[in-house]
Amino acid sequence: MLDQTNPHLPKLALLPSTHPVEDHSKVSALFPPHKRLLIISQFYPPDYAATGQLIAELVDQLSHLGLNIRIFTGQPGYAFENNSAPKEEQRHRVTVQRSRTSRLWPLRIRGRAINGLLFCVRTAAHLLRCAKSKDLLLITTEPPYLPIIGYIAHCLLGVKYICLLYDLYPDVAVQLGVVSRHHWLVRLWDKINRKIWQKSEAVIVLSSSMKERILHKAPNLEHKISVIPSWSDPNLIHPLDKHKNWFAAEHNLTDTFVVQYSGNLGRCHDLETILMAAELLKDEPVRFVFIGQGAKLDGCLQRVQGLGLNNCQFLPYQDKSVLPYSLTACDLSLVSISPGLEGIVAPSKLYGILAAGRPVAAICEPHSYLRELLGDAKCGQAFLNGDGEALAQYIRYLMANPQLAKSLGRSGRRYLKANFTPDIVALQYLQVLAAAAGE
Repeated sequence: MLDQTNPHLPKLALLPSTHPVEDHSKVSALFPPHKRLLIISQFYPPDYAATGQLIAELVDQLSHLGLNIRIFTGQPGYAFENNSAPKEEQRHRVTVQRSRTSRLWPLRIRGRAINGLLFCVRTAAHLLRCAKSKDLLLITTEPPYLPIIGYIAHCLLGVKYICLLYDLYPDVAVQLGVVSRHHWLVRLWDKINRKIWQKSEAVIVLSSSMKERILHKAPNLEHKISVIPSWSDPNLIHPLDKHKNWFAAEHNLTDTFVVQYSGNLGRCHDLETILMAAELLKDEPVRFVFIGQGAKLDGCLQRVQGLGLNNCQFLPYQDKSVLPYSLTACDLSLVSISPGLEGIVAPSKLYGILAAGRPVAAICEPHSYLRELLGDAKCGQAFLNGDGEALAQYIRYLMANPQLAKSLGRSGRRYLKANFTPDIVALQYLQVLAAAAGE
Protein backbone atom coordinates (compact mmCIF):
# COMPACT_ATOMS: atom_id res chain seq x y z
CA MET A 1 0.00 0.00 0.00
CA LEU A 2 1.08 3.55 -0.68
CA ASP A 3 1.76 5.91 2.21
CA GLN A 4 -1.44 7.86 1.64
CA THR A 5 -1.67 10.06 4.73
CA ASN A 6 0.60 12.15 6.87
CA PRO A 7 0.89 10.55 10.33
CA HIS A 8 1.32 13.97 11.93
CA LEU A 9 -2.14 15.16 10.86
CA PRO A 10 -5.30 14.46 12.87
CA LYS A 11 -7.15 11.34 11.72
CA LEU A 12 -10.69 11.40 10.39
CA ALA A 13 -12.39 8.85 12.59
CA LEU A 14 -15.96 10.02 12.11
CA LEU A 15 -16.94 7.58 9.37
CA PRO A 16 -15.27 4.76 7.44
CA SER A 17 -13.72 6.05 4.22
CA THR A 18 -15.46 3.36 2.14
CA HIS A 19 -18.88 4.97 2.61
CA PRO A 20 -20.39 7.04 -0.23
CA VAL A 21 -19.42 10.70 -0.19
CA GLU A 22 -22.97 11.75 0.73
CA ASP A 23 -22.56 10.02 4.11
CA HIS A 24 -19.75 12.39 5.05
CA SER A 25 -21.61 15.69 5.24
CA LYS A 26 -20.73 15.99 8.93
CA VAL A 27 -17.00 16.03 8.27
CA SER A 28 -17.33 19.47 6.67
CA ALA A 29 -17.49 20.78 10.24
CA LEU A 30 -13.75 20.11 10.39
CA PHE A 31 -13.22 22.91 7.87
CA PRO A 32 -14.02 26.38 9.33
CA PRO A 33 -17.45 27.36 7.90
CA HIS A 34 -16.39 30.96 7.24
CA LYS A 35 -13.42 29.81 5.16
CA ARG A 36 -13.36 29.17 1.43
CA LEU A 37 -10.92 27.11 -0.55
CA LEU A 38 -9.29 28.88 -3.51
CA ILE A 39 -7.75 26.48 -6.03
CA ILE A 40 -5.41 27.85 -8.67
CA SER A 41 -4.55 25.79 -11.74
CA GLN A 42 -3.86 26.88 -15.29
CA PHE A 43 -5.85 23.92 -16.63
CA TYR A 44 -9.50 23.11 -15.93
CA PRO A 45 -12.33 21.62 -18.05
CA PRO A 46 -13.22 21.91 -20.87
CA ASP A 47 -9.44 21.53 -21.19
CA TYR A 48 -8.39 17.91 -21.76
CA ALA A 49 -5.26 18.22 -19.59
CA ALA A 50 -5.29 15.45 -16.98
CA THR A 51 -4.46 17.82 -14.12
CA GLY A 52 -7.48 19.97 -14.89
CA GLN A 53 -9.77 16.95 -15.10
CA LEU A 54 -8.50 15.70 -11.74
CA ILE A 55 -9.01 19.10 -10.10
CA ALA A 56 -12.60 19.19 -11.40
CA GLU A 57 -13.38 15.77 -9.93
CA LEU A 58 -11.76 16.70 -6.60
CA VAL A 59 -13.75 19.93 -6.50
CA ASP A 60 -16.97 18.03 -7.09
CA GLN A 61 -16.26 15.72 -4.15
CA LEU A 62 -15.14 18.47 -1.78
CA SER A 63 -18.15 20.63 -2.59
CA HIS A 64 -20.44 17.72 -1.71
CA LEU A 65 -18.58 17.49 1.59
CA GLY A 66 -19.71 21.05 2.30
CA LEU A 67 -16.73 23.16 1.24
CA ASN A 68 -17.24 26.44 -0.60
CA ILE A 69 -14.70 26.57 -3.41
CA ARG A 70 -13.41 29.15 -5.85
CA ILE A 71 -11.29 28.16 -8.83
CA PHE A 72 -9.03 30.52 -10.73
CA THR A 73 -7.91 29.07 -14.04
CA GLY A 74 -7.08 29.89 -17.65
CA GLN A 75 -8.78 29.43 -21.00
CA PRO A 76 -8.55 25.97 -22.60
CA GLY A 77 -5.13 25.02 -23.90
CA TYR A 78 -5.75 21.47 -25.13
CA ALA A 79 -9.47 21.42 -25.90
CA PHE A 80 -9.25 23.00 -29.31
CA GLU A 81 -12.93 22.45 -30.10
CA ASN A 82 -13.59 24.99 -27.36
CA ASN A 83 -11.36 27.97 -28.07
CA SER A 84 -12.82 29.76 -25.07
CA ALA A 85 -14.93 29.03 -22.03
CA PRO A 86 -17.17 31.31 -19.93
CA LYS A 87 -15.25 33.89 -17.91
CA GLU A 88 -17.21 32.93 -14.81
CA GLU A 89 -19.38 29.96 -13.86
CA GLN A 90 -21.30 29.12 -10.70
CA ARG A 91 -22.56 25.67 -9.72
CA HIS A 92 -23.60 24.45 -6.29
CA ARG A 93 -20.81 25.61 -3.93
CA VAL A 94 -18.26 26.14 -6.72
CA THR A 95 -17.31 29.33 -8.57
CA VAL A 96 -14.99 29.13 -11.57
CA GLN A 97 -13.23 32.26 -12.81
CA ARG A 98 -11.10 32.13 -15.97
CA SER A 99 -8.37 34.58 -16.89
CA ARG A 100 -7.74 35.84 -20.41
CA THR A 101 -4.36 34.15 -20.52
CA SER A 102 -2.90 33.69 -24.00
CA ARG A 103 -2.90 30.27 -25.66
CA LEU A 104 0.25 30.73 -27.76
CA TRP A 105 1.65 27.42 -29.08
CA PRO A 106 0.25 25.37 -26.14
CA LEU A 107 1.99 22.15 -27.24
CA ARG A 108 5.48 23.68 -27.53
CA ILE A 109 7.84 24.18 -24.61
CA ARG A 110 8.40 27.87 -25.39
CA GLY A 111 4.69 28.54 -25.85
CA ARG A 112 3.74 26.77 -22.64
CA ALA A 113 6.43 28.69 -20.74
CA ILE A 114 5.12 32.05 -22.01
CA ASN A 115 1.50 31.07 -21.33
CA GLY A 116 2.47 29.94 -17.84
CA LEU A 117 4.22 33.22 -17.04
CA LEU A 118 1.22 35.22 -18.25
CA PHE A 119 -1.08 33.09 -16.10
CA CYS A 120 1.16 33.69 -13.06
CA VAL A 121 0.91 37.46 -13.60
CA ARG A 122 -2.88 37.26 -13.77
CA THR A 123 -2.93 35.02 -10.70
CA ALA A 124 -0.93 37.60 -8.73
CA ALA A 125 -3.35 40.33 -9.78
CA HIS A 126 -6.30 38.14 -8.80
CA LEU A 127 -4.86 37.44 -5.34
CA LEU A 128 -4.31 41.16 -4.77
CA ARG A 129 -7.95 41.88 -5.60
CA CYS A 130 -9.28 39.26 -3.21
CA ALA A 131 -6.64 39.58 -0.47
CA LYS A 132 -9.20 40.48 2.22
CA SER A 133 -11.10 37.21 1.79
CA LYS A 134 -8.33 35.21 3.55
CA ASP A 135 -9.23 32.07 1.59
CA LEU A 136 -7.12 28.97 2.06
CA LEU A 137 -5.07 28.63 -1.12
CA LEU A 138 -4.46 25.28 -2.83
CA ILE A 139 -1.87 25.99 -5.49
CA THR A 140 -0.79 23.50 -8.15
CA THR A 141 2.31 23.12 -10.31
CA GLU A 142 0.37 24.06 -13.44
CA PRO A 143 2.40 26.06 -14.46
CA PRO A 144 5.56 24.86 -12.67
CA TYR A 145 6.46 28.26 -11.17
CA LEU A 146 2.96 28.98 -9.86
CA PRO A 147 3.85 28.06 -6.24
CA ILE A 148 6.12 31.12 -6.18
CA ILE A 149 2.98 33.27 -6.35
CA GLY A 150 1.60 31.44 -3.32
CA TYR A 151 4.79 32.13 -1.41
CA ILE A 152 4.73 35.84 -2.30
CA ALA A 153 1.04 36.08 -1.35
CA HIS A 154 1.87 34.54 2.01
CA CYS A 155 4.76 36.91 2.69
CA LEU A 156 2.90 40.07 1.61
CA LEU A 157 -0.71 39.27 2.44
CA GLY A 158 -0.55 36.54 5.07
CA VAL A 159 -2.33 34.02 2.83
CA LYS A 160 -2.20 30.39 3.96
CA TYR A 161 -1.36 28.00 1.14
CA ILE A 162 -0.93 24.31 0.36
CA CYS A 163 1.26 23.07 -2.49
CA LEU A 164 -0.17 20.32 -4.70
CA LEU A 165 2.75 18.94 -6.71
CA TYR A 166 1.78 17.10 -9.88
CA ASP A 167 5.32 17.29 -11.28
CA LEU A 168 8.58 18.17 -9.58
CA TYR A 169 10.49 21.12 -11.04
CA PRO A 170 13.24 21.94 -11.92
CA ASP A 171 13.91 18.17 -11.89
CA VAL A 172 11.76 17.60 -14.97
CA ALA A 173 13.73 20.18 -16.98
CA VAL A 174 17.04 18.69 -15.80
CA GLN A 175 16.10 15.10 -16.69
CA LEU A 176 14.80 16.14 -20.10
CA GLY A 177 18.08 17.89 -20.85
CA VAL A 178 16.57 21.36 -21.06
CA VAL A 179 19.05 22.70 -18.51
CA SER A 180 22.13 21.32 -16.75
CA ARG A 181 21.84 20.00 -13.22
CA HIS A 182 24.64 22.39 -12.20
CA HIS A 183 23.14 25.48 -13.83
CA TRP A 184 22.72 28.46 -11.50
CA LEU A 185 19.01 28.61 -12.37
CA VAL A 186 18.50 25.04 -11.10
CA ARG A 187 20.26 25.82 -7.82
CA LEU A 188 18.21 28.98 -7.41
CA TRP A 189 14.94 27.18 -8.21
CA ASP A 190 15.72 24.44 -5.67
CA LYS A 191 16.47 27.09 -3.05
CA ILE A 192 13.19 28.88 -3.79
CA ASN A 193 11.31 25.57 -3.66
CA ARG A 194 12.65 24.87 -0.17
CA LYS A 195 11.42 28.26 1.01
CA ILE A 196 8.02 27.71 -0.64
CA TRP A 197 7.57 24.28 0.95
CA GLN A 198 8.74 25.47 4.38
CA LYS A 199 6.26 28.38 4.44
CA SER A 200 3.37 26.24 3.16
CA GLU A 201 0.83 24.69 5.50
CA ALA A 202 1.29 21.34 3.76
CA VAL A 203 2.72 19.71 0.64
CA ILE A 204 0.69 17.10 -1.24
CA VAL A 205 2.44 14.71 -3.63
CA LEU A 206 1.09 11.87 -5.78
CA SER A 207 3.55 9.08 -5.01
CA SER A 208 5.89 7.80 -2.32
CA SER A 209 8.88 8.19 -4.65
CA MET A 210 8.04 11.87 -5.18
CA LYS A 211 7.99 12.33 -1.41
CA GLU A 212 11.45 10.72 -1.21
CA ARG A 213 12.81 13.15 -3.80
CA ILE A 214 11.53 16.14 -1.84
CA LEU A 215 12.94 14.83 1.43
CA HIS A 216 16.31 14.43 -0.28
CA LYS A 217 16.18 18.17 -1.02
CA ALA A 218 14.59 19.22 2.29
CA PRO A 219 14.87 16.53 5.01
CA ASN A 220 13.11 18.72 7.59
CA LEU A 221 9.77 18.61 5.71
CA GLU A 222 8.73 15.10 6.73
CA HIS A 223 5.89 16.43 8.90
CA LYS A 224 4.43 18.54 6.07
CA ILE A 225 4.30 16.04 3.21
CA SER A 226 1.21 13.94 2.52
CA VAL A 227 1.12 11.28 -0.19
CA ILE A 228 -2.34 11.35 -1.76
CA PRO A 229 -2.63 9.43 -5.04
CA SER A 230 -4.83 10.17 -8.01
CA TRP A 231 -8.12 8.31 -8.46
CA SER A 232 -10.84 7.22 -10.84
CA ASP A 233 -14.59 6.86 -10.49
CA PRO A 234 -15.64 3.19 -10.85
CA ASN A 235 -19.23 4.33 -11.32
CA LEU A 236 -18.23 6.35 -14.39
CA ILE A 237 -15.74 3.88 -15.89
CA HIS A 238 -16.54 0.20 -15.61
CA PRO A 239 -15.67 -2.98 -17.54
CA LEU A 240 -17.31 -3.36 -20.93
CA ASP A 241 -16.90 -6.17 -23.43
CA LYS A 242 -15.27 -4.96 -26.64
CA HIS A 243 -18.01 -6.56 -28.75
CA LYS A 244 -20.57 -4.37 -26.96
CA ASN A 245 -18.42 -1.25 -27.20
CA TRP A 246 -19.28 1.27 -29.92
CA PHE A 247 -15.82 2.87 -29.71
CA ALA A 248 -14.10 -0.46 -30.36
CA ALA A 249 -16.46 -1.16 -33.27
CA GLU A 250 -15.98 2.31 -34.77
CA HIS A 251 -12.19 1.91 -34.83
CA ASN A 252 -12.12 -1.78 -35.87
CA LEU A 253 -10.74 -3.01 -32.55
CA THR A 254 -13.18 -5.80 -31.72
CA ASP A 255 -11.58 -8.80 -33.45
CA THR A 256 -7.91 -8.39 -32.57
CA PHE A 257 -5.83 -8.18 -29.39
CA VAL A 258 -5.52 -4.47 -28.61
CA VAL A 259 -2.72 -2.89 -26.60
CA GLN A 260 -3.58 0.70 -25.67
CA TYR A 261 -1.67 3.76 -24.51
CA SER A 262 -4.09 6.56 -23.63
CA GLY A 263 -2.89 9.96 -22.43
CA ASN A 264 -0.11 12.47 -22.93
CA LEU A 265 2.44 11.44 -25.58
CA GLY A 266 5.00 13.65 -23.90
CA ARG A 267 8.70 13.68 -23.08
CA CYS A 268 8.12 12.25 -19.62
CA HIS A 269 6.65 9.02 -20.99
CA ASP A 270 8.56 6.09 -22.48
CA LEU A 271 6.95 5.42 -25.86
CA GLU A 272 10.12 4.01 -27.40
CA THR A 273 9.84 0.72 -25.50
CA ILE A 274 6.24 0.37 -26.65
CA LEU A 275 7.25 0.87 -30.29
CA MET A 276 10.02 -1.72 -29.86
CA ALA A 277 7.36 -4.24 -28.82
CA ALA A 278 5.15 -3.16 -31.71
CA GLU A 279 7.99 -3.84 -34.14
CA LEU A 280 8.58 -7.30 -32.67
CA LEU A 281 4.85 -8.11 -33.01
CA LYS A 282 4.30 -6.54 -36.43
CA ASP A 283 3.46 -9.90 -38.03
CA GLU A 284 1.16 -11.07 -35.22
CA PRO A 285 -2.55 -10.32 -34.60
CA VAL A 286 -1.90 -7.40 -32.25
CA ARG A 287 -2.89 -3.75 -32.66
CA PHE A 288 -1.26 -0.92 -30.74
CA VAL A 289 -3.57 2.05 -30.21
CA PHE A 290 -2.23 5.43 -29.04
CA ILE A 291 -4.86 7.92 -27.87
CA GLY A 292 -3.75 11.49 -27.15
CA GLN A 293 -1.13 13.95 -28.28
CA GLY A 294 2.04 15.59 -27.08
CA ALA A 295 5.65 16.40 -27.89
CA LYS A 296 6.54 12.83 -28.91
CA LEU A 297 3.60 12.31 -31.27
CA ASP A 298 5.39 13.42 -34.45
CA GLY A 299 8.43 11.29 -33.62
CA CYS A 300 6.24 8.25 -33.03
CA LEU A 301 4.43 8.76 -36.33
CA GLN A 302 7.73 9.09 -38.18
CA ARG A 303 9.14 5.94 -36.58
CA VAL A 304 5.99 3.94 -37.31
CA GLN A 305 6.07 5.08 -40.92
CA GLY A 306 9.81 4.45 -41.26
CA LEU A 307 9.49 0.89 -39.92
CA GLY A 308 6.38 0.19 -41.94
CA LEU A 309 4.37 -0.77 -38.85
CA ASN A 310 0.79 -1.38 -39.93
CA ASN A 311 -0.19 -2.49 -36.43
CA CYS A 312 -0.14 1.01 -34.90
CA GLN A 313 -3.11 3.37 -34.79
CA PHE A 314 -3.15 6.95 -33.51
CA LEU A 315 -6.29 8.71 -32.27
CA PRO A 316 -6.77 12.20 -30.76
CA TYR A 317 -7.69 13.01 -27.18
CA GLN A 318 -11.17 11.82 -26.32
CA ASP A 319 -13.80 13.79 -24.43
CA LYS A 320 -14.39 12.71 -20.85
CA SER A 321 -17.79 11.30 -21.84
CA VAL A 322 -16.00 8.90 -24.24
CA LEU A 323 -13.48 7.56 -21.69
CA PRO A 324 -15.73 4.72 -20.43
CA TYR A 325 -15.65 3.38 -23.99
CA SER A 326 -12.13 4.28 -25.14
CA LEU A 327 -10.47 2.82 -22.01
CA THR A 328 -12.37 -0.46 -22.41
CA ALA A 329 -11.67 -0.81 -26.15
CA CYS A 330 -8.51 -2.82 -25.45
CA ASP A 331 -7.20 -6.02 -23.90
CA LEU A 332 -4.08 -4.58 -22.23
CA SER A 333 -3.34 -1.01 -21.14
CA LEU A 334 0.06 0.63 -20.84
CA VAL A 335 1.59 3.09 -18.38
CA SER A 336 5.12 4.40 -18.77
CA ILE A 337 7.64 6.74 -17.15
CA SER A 338 10.81 7.73 -19.00
CA PRO A 339 14.18 6.82 -17.44
CA GLY A 340 15.28 9.26 -14.75
CA LEU A 341 11.79 10.65 -14.16
CA GLU A 342 10.66 8.33 -11.38
CA GLY A 343 9.44 10.46 -8.47
CA ILE A 344 9.28 13.52 -10.71
CA VAL A 345 6.03 12.64 -12.49
CA ALA A 346 3.20 10.25 -11.60
CA PRO A 347 0.91 9.02 -14.42
CA SER A 348 -2.72 9.55 -13.46
CA LYS A 349 -3.89 7.37 -16.37
CA LEU A 350 -3.27 4.25 -14.27
CA TYR A 351 -6.41 4.74 -12.18
CA GLY A 352 -8.76 4.95 -15.15
CA ILE A 353 -7.24 1.71 -16.42
CA LEU A 354 -7.93 0.02 -13.09
CA ALA A 355 -11.53 1.23 -13.16
CA ALA A 356 -11.92 -0.14 -16.70
CA GLY A 357 -10.97 -3.60 -15.48
CA ARG A 358 -8.03 -4.04 -17.85
CA PRO A 359 -4.63 -5.58 -17.03
CA VAL A 360 -1.71 -3.17 -16.82
CA ALA A 361 1.80 -3.26 -18.23
CA ALA A 362 3.98 -0.56 -16.65
CA ILE A 363 7.29 0.53 -18.17
CA CYS A 364 9.41 2.05 -15.42
CA GLU A 365 12.61 1.91 -13.40
CA PRO A 366 13.33 -0.83 -10.82
CA HIS A 367 12.58 1.45 -7.85
CA SER A 368 9.29 2.79 -9.20
CA TYR A 369 6.26 2.94 -6.90
CA LEU A 370 4.28 1.46 -9.80
CA ARG A 371 5.88 -1.94 -9.20
CA GLU A 372 4.65 -2.09 -5.62
CA LEU A 373 1.21 -0.90 -6.61
CA LEU A 374 0.83 -3.48 -9.39
CA GLY A 375 2.05 -6.17 -7.01
CA ASP A 376 -0.45 -5.22 -4.33
CA ALA A 377 -3.28 -4.96 -6.86
CA LYS A 378 -2.29 -8.18 -8.68
CA CYS A 379 -3.32 -6.52 -11.92
CA GLY A 380 -0.34 -6.73 -14.25
CA GLN A 381 3.41 -6.59 -14.63
CA ALA A 382 6.19 -4.01 -14.77
CA PHE A 383 9.01 -3.89 -17.32
CA LEU A 384 12.33 -2.11 -17.49
CA ASN A 385 12.74 0.83 -19.83
CA GLY A 386 14.07 -0.45 -23.15
CA ASP A 387 12.97 -4.05 -22.64
CA GLY A 388 10.57 -4.20 -25.56
CA GLU A 389 11.22 -7.91 -25.97
CA ALA A 390 9.91 -8.74 -22.47
CA LEU A 391 6.86 -6.57 -23.10
CA ALA A 392 6.21 -8.36 -26.39
CA GLN A 393 6.49 -11.73 -24.64
CA TYR A 394 3.99 -10.63 -22.01
CA ILE A 395 1.54 -9.54 -24.70
CA ARG A 396 1.88 -12.96 -26.35
CA TYR A 397 1.29 -14.61 -22.96
CA LEU A 398 -1.93 -12.68 -22.33
CA MET A 399 -3.11 -13.38 -25.88
CA ALA A 400 -2.73 -17.09 -25.17
CA ASN A 401 -4.42 -16.79 -21.76
CA PRO A 402 -7.48 -14.53 -22.14
CA GLN A 403 -9.02 -15.70 -18.87
CA LEU A 404 -5.90 -14.62 -16.98
CA ALA A 405 -6.12 -11.18 -18.59
CA LYS A 406 -9.72 -10.84 -17.42
CA SER A 407 -8.78 -12.01 -13.92
CA LEU A 408 -5.99 -9.42 -13.69
CA GLY A 409 -8.43 -6.72 -14.79
CA ARG A 410 -10.99 -7.71 -12.17
CA SER A 411 -8.32 -7.72 -9.46
CA GLY A 412 -7.18 -4.21 -10.43
CA ARG A 413 -10.72 -2.87 -10.30
CA ARG A 414 -11.28 -4.37 -6.84
CA TYR A 415 -8.09 -2.70 -5.65
CA LEU A 416 -9.16 0.65 -7.06
CA LYS A 417 -12.57 0.45 -5.36
CA ALA A 418 -10.87 -0.26 -2.03
CA ASN A 419 -8.25 2.49 -2.28
CA PHE A 420 -8.57 5.04 -5.08
CA THR A 421 -12.17 6.16 -5.51
CA PRO A 422 -13.02 9.89 -5.51
CA ASP A 423 -14.78 9.79 -2.14
CA ILE A 424 -11.90 7.96 -0.44
CA VAL A 425 -9.28 10.35 -1.81
CA ALA A 426 -11.44 13.43 -1.12
CA LEU A 427 -11.46 12.55 2.56
CA GLN A 428 -7.67 12.43 2.55
CA TYR A 429 -7.60 15.90 0.98
CA LEU A 430 -10.15 17.15 3.51
CA GLN A 431 -7.92 15.94 6.33
CA VAL A 432 -5.01 18.05 5.05
CA LEU A 433 -7.22 21.06 4.22
CA ALA A 434 -8.89 21.03 7.64
CA ALA A 435 -5.55 20.94 9.45
CA ALA A 436 -4.27 23.84 7.33
CA ALA A 437 -7.41 25.98 7.70
CA GLY A 438 -7.71 25.50 11.45
CA GLU A 439 -7.27 28.63 13.52
